[in-house]
Parts: sequence; structure tokens; C-alpha cells
Amino acid sequence: MDDQQIVERINELAHQEHALWEAESRGEASDGERERLQELQVTLDQCWDLLHQRRARRAAGMDPDQASVRDPGQVEGYLG
Repeated sequence: MDDQQIVERINELAHQEHALWEAESRGEASDGERERLQELQVTLDQCWDLLHQRRARRAAGMDPDQASVRDPGQVEGYLG
């Protein structure tokens, strides 16, 4: 997956997230939709992390294609 594909995936997931947040804000989200919202947030974090890895590798003169999706525990464990 190249940078453009990752950005497109982020946009797609963000659109889904936005729709679910709107339903939640109206009090209309089901339990399944709330669960999907949590999954989307983790997947978005993973996509952003992958994009950052690729850019950092490229800036360091390394192969961006060697970046990989990290597991949710690692991505969600970042402190800031």
C-alpha cells in the first residue's frame, strides 16, 4: 500500500467515523454502531501510524515499503 492509498483509506474511515459520531450525538447509535466506532478509531490510528512510519523511513533514506501495520496494543499505547 502506498502513501496515496493509505490517505484514501484514512479518508474513507474518517467518513464512516463521522457518520457514526453523528448518530451517536443524536442518541441513535446502536450498540453495534458504538462498537464499530471504537474499531474505526483503532484502525484510523493504525493507518496514521503506518503513514508516519513510511514518511519517516523515506526521510531517513530507507525503504518506505518496509513499514508495517503495528498491532492495536502498540499503536494505542502511545503516550503522546
